[in-house]
Amino acid sequence: MRERFSFRRLPKRLAGFSFRSRRTRALAICCALFCLCGILSAQAYRHRAATTAAAVDNWGLSFQKEGQPPVGNASSEYLAGFDACYLGDTGQPVIYLTFDAGYENGHTAKILDTLKAHDAPAAFFLVGHYVSTQPELVRRMVAEGHTVGNHTNTHPDMSRIADRAAFEKELGELERLFQEATGQPMSKLYRPPQGKFSEANLRMAKEMGYKTYFWSLAYVDWYTDNQPTHEQAFAKLIPRIHNGAILLLHSTSSTNAEILDELLSRYEEMGYHFGSLQELANPGRAGP
Repeated sequence: MRERFSFRRLPKRLAGFSFRSRRTRALAICCALFCLCGILSAQAYRHRAATTAAAVDNWGLSFQKEGQPPVGNASSEYLAGFDACYLGDTGQPVIYLTFDAGYENGHTAKILDTLKAHDAPAAFFLVGHYVSTQPELVRRMVAEGHTVGNHTNTHPDMSRIADRAAFEKELGELERLFQEATGQPMSKLYRPPQGKFSEANLRMAKEMGYKTYFWSLAYVDWYTDNQPTHEQAFAKLIPRIHNGAILLLHSTSSTNAEILDELLSRYEEMGYHFGSLQELANPGRAGP
């Protein structure tokens, strides 16, 4: 028969030191369990937080030194695993111009004129409303050597779309509209609306043959009724420019249309030239 364990059988010094009474023993056990639960809870919280951060995020940048590329809240190495990036070749004085557009308010023609004058290619990330209501401008973009990328059909928060069919519909419907407007297939370049993404989204875009492009420089230019002054725009866009920059501007901005010629001239004076995002996506291949 197994002998019952008893604290009384412990050496007197040990028993006296740690287990003077049943109440003390119970208190010690409760404290130990409480501490253990706290440790496990903290570890579980950190795990959930890390999982959430990896699963869904808003694109963000940290500028740490003037003239140097910023640090993204997802690393270049991590993004590369999903055919995604936010920087070009940081060893070259090259800038990739990109414009996001959800609708047309009269500034795109002037922007296109300026790009043509500087022989600067750009990528326009458009939504369904723009393509269906402005087919002439879309055709002009293509004819003048610019790339039209996929900014989704309805500009939703794509990080909330976990269903593969719904994700494919957002991108596929825009592909159809672009084909109807231009007679050409759409380039497989994708930019998540508002920079909201999830790992699942990045994976689905890659599986659809898309390369996802964030940005390494932007500023608050999208409030059409509260536009920055020229000085405010230059204060953001000049000191923070860097090699391999993917610059995001909105074509609905009157300030952007007004400053673009001077902005590109100042970049050129600083030794930069303008590269094609399409060529960055497909080295050695020009055009859509």
